[in-house]
Amino acid sequence: MDMKTPLSLALVFVSVFVVFCFDHALSTTVTYDHRALVIDGKRRVLQSGSIHYPRSTPEVWPELIRKSKEGGLDVIETYVFWNYHEPVRGEYYFEGRFDLVKFVRTVQEAGLMVHLRIGPYACAEWNYGGFPLWLHFIPGIQFRTTNDLFKKEMLRFLAKIVGLMKEEKLFASQGGPIILAQVENEYELVEWAYGVAGELYVNWAAEAAISLNTTVPWVMCRQEDAPDPIINTCNGFYCDQFTPNSPSKPKMWTENYSGWFKSFGYPIPHRPVEDLAFAVARFFEMGGTFHNYYMYFGGTNFGRTAGGPLVATSYDYDAPIDEYGFIRQPKWGHLCDLHLAIKHCEEYLIRSDPTHQQLGHNLEAHIYYKSSNKCAAFLANYDSELDANVTFNGNLYFLPAWSVSILPDCKNVIFNTAKVVSQRILAHTTTANKLILSATSWSWYMEKPGVWGNNSFTESRLLEQINTTKDTSDYLWYTTSINIMPVQSKEVFLLIESLGHAALIFVNKRLVAFGYGNHDDASFSINEKISLVQGNNTLDILSMMVGLQNFGPWFDVQGAGIFSVVLIDPWNNKYDVSAEEWTYQVGLEGEYLGLHKVIHANSSLWIKGSVPPINKTLIWYKVSFLAPQGNGPLALNLTSMGKGQAWVNGQSIGRYWPAYLSPSQGCTENCDYRGEYDSTKCQKNCGQPAQTLYHVPRSWVHPGQNLLVLHEELGGDPTKISVLTRSGQEICSFVSEDDPQPADFWIPNMGFGSRSPEAQLTCEQGWHITSINFASFGSPQGNCGAFSVGTCHANILSIVQKACIGEEQCSVPVSTANLGDPCPGVLKTLAIEAICSD
Repeated sequence: MDMKTPLSLALVFVSVFVVFCFDHALSTTVTYDHRALVIDGKRRVLQSGSIHYPRSTPEVWPELIRKSKEGGLDVIETYVFWNYHEPVRGEYYFEGRFDLVKFVRTVQEAGLMVHLRIGPYACAEWNYGGFPLWLHFIPGIQFRTTNDLFKKEMLRFLAKIVGLMKEEKLFASQGGPIILAQVENEYELVEWAYGVAGELYVNWAAEAAISLNTTVPWVMCRQEDAPDPIINTCNGFYCDQFTPNSPSKPKMWTENYSGWFKSFGYPIPHRPVEDLAFAVARFFEMGGTFHNYYMYFGGTNFGRTAGGPLVATSYDYDAPIDEYGFIRQPKWGHLCDLHLAIKHCEEYLIRSDPTHQQLGHNLEAHIYYKSSNKCAAFLANYDSELDANVTFNGNLYFLPAWSVSILPDCKNVIFNTAKVVSQRILAHTTTANKLILSATSWSWYMEKPGVWGNNSFTESRLLEQINTTKDTSDYLWYTTSINIMPVQSKEVFLLIESLGHAALIFVNKRLVAFGYGNHDDASFSINEKISLVQGNNTLDILSMMVGLQNFGPWFDVQGAGIFSVVLIDPWNNKYDVSAEEWTYQVGLEGEYLGLHKVIHANSSLWIKGSVPPINKTLIWYKVSFLAPQGNGPLALNLTSMGKGQAWVNGQSIGRYWPAYLSPSQGCTENCDYRGEYDSTKCQKNCGQPAQTLYHVPRSWVHPGQNLLVLHEELGGDPTKISVLTRSGQEICSFVSEDDPQPADFWIPNMGFGSRSPEAQLTCEQGWHITSINFASFGSPQGNCGAFSVGTCHANILSIVQKACIGEEQCSVPVSTANLGDPCPGVLKTLAIEAICSD
């Protein structure tokens, strides 16, 4: 029988009591003052992180939220996605990935709070910014302005969501986890385009929100003219200089970009954790009390949910938890240490406004006093190049450039933003189980270019694509005939102009050109020399969407598709085909036939052969596969494919486009975190696709045969596709004797005691450390993945093995008492590389 001390029994009682109270709907009041949100009468310092429920699956929500809580978060922030909750006016959907109530309850069960960003405009790189497209077709409507039709629909949806949350008793005053709500979103960035009507709309939106009586504060992010009592908040890479528009409102940061989103044809953005931590520490140093990472987990744009134009299917965002739900190190660990350090200062942060003290050029301190002799301090070096030594309270401190040190007692440094001591994961050595799909098991269906069904229609003009397809499909066929008389030249230039996003051009059913835009400018033109025949010629254009616009003034009326088609003969005579008779067909034949559906897997439409055709345009592929063993997520490696869409067991995993390579220039091998960051500063993978691996949730596959269907638009080789799953990872730690002790060692009023720094290693839950590849104490050289023994070296392999082998996590103190002293008088470092596996 486990014998517990009175203290441990008391702790168990307290934890049970806290959970009991939280689960039994005790009412909580949430207000605010100039310093912070006030929960049940007490100011709170809160760390928050964005997790969008439809960008993952309900099966993994608990795991994502658990990792967020263990990372030091107090709040989970999410948008609400109108277009999927009300796909048809008056018909609501709250199931599966869109079960908002279940998501909020899952957060509550973990003991965290919720910031519900109802909007209903989301942006979020989400299709049409979260607006349902049927809204666009209400006669006379104008979005996000003082338009009565829009305001009526917006208020109706706001009331629907607020009513649902009240019905389920999810607001804090009802014992639920929702402590904040948001109306609108970053309207300040486009308000200028709407003039006075925009100003009136902001006031109306605020009044509409307040009228719903949520009993929790409302915010408007990035909205300087947000009227009282709405809190205006900051979004951006840095918010330390932000000041609310009223002295009665707290300083809040609703979007701190942990990275940036991926776009097809662009390099992969990366934000160094040293800079991210610097931004967070500066915010709290300068008076902030609520901070949110956008994103803490980014996830996946399944199906056609990605916004546009050309936003990639992966919404990984370089977040602390990666697209597949794995912890990204050292980002997660370093931020976790930061959150602990700030939490140790909370009682000081909520008691007073900061006192500023200049320490030198680009050097300063902000001190928070609890009493005249008790304080916490932040020491900052905001120079982008020069390290510094500063004197504070009679003590000397070293401050690396672009860093903040946190002193919870105004004396001891427990965290510096530039000193990363948390473990690292070597992504390029992550082990994976591969399952190559057999070439002999493929089936295919070839589409023919042009109009394919009796639901086509004709117009004597070029039609805008979104108004024509109503976003029921990415595809619209434009087909016309060109008659060449005997005296006319058969060699002409075909000039096609498009608002976006991509197009395949067929002349007499033969592919002659492919054009496309990019995320910043989706429009493009094609100028191609073509050969025609005497008499009748067919011109078939397949115009393709890659996500509806989600941002900008009047984004809801920005068009897509072909707007000009001109023939130019050798004598520069122009023949404008735009006003000729065009036949239109919405969607692909394979979509109409439902080839992606499981019920049609055995249809006679599919052709089966020993070797599938490769490098063909407009071809559907089908194959069955056995999912790799395990419980973790899967990935499809689609490097060998061109552009298209993919489905697993009828579930769309999204659009793919590995043929679209990013520019070869603009990336940095070793990015300097110092100095202000923007999304182009630390790019990776130049000259490579933005995405080659496509997430398949484990819950979407089952034991036995699974169905993979692809529609390939450009041409690729499906036999080279593989299915991957992670079965382990290589982790490493690099900690010196003069590094700060882990922040969780700090005991208020007692300090660190005699504790020394530690190398801490942790595997993903369920994995264990199975081997130690490198261990040295002294002066090890190189970086993680390429360590070597230095001139000073103690062989400590057996010590590390004893502490770590077979463990899910372990720690090794960095001290000569524990590891020996191979070179007295020399500052020593401990370096470890280990393998985690299942």
